[in-house]
Amino acid sequence: MTSNGPVIVYEWLKTLQLAQYVESFVDNGYDDLEVCKQIGDPDLDAIGVFIPHHRQRIHDA
Repeated sequence: MTSNGPVIVYEWLKTLQLAQYVESFVDNGYDDLEVCKQIGDPDLDAIGVFIPHHRQRIHDA
């Protein structure tokens, strides 16, 4: 069975106009929306999301 989690994360980030982070999210284990919902600032640092308004979009989603 294959997971379509990364595809969903891609679609989610694309909706937020943040698709450039897809590879970093998936590489860091954020390949499921349930996991993405729990993301915090240290996680965003590890992923490489440093632009404040990008971080805010992710937190608000």
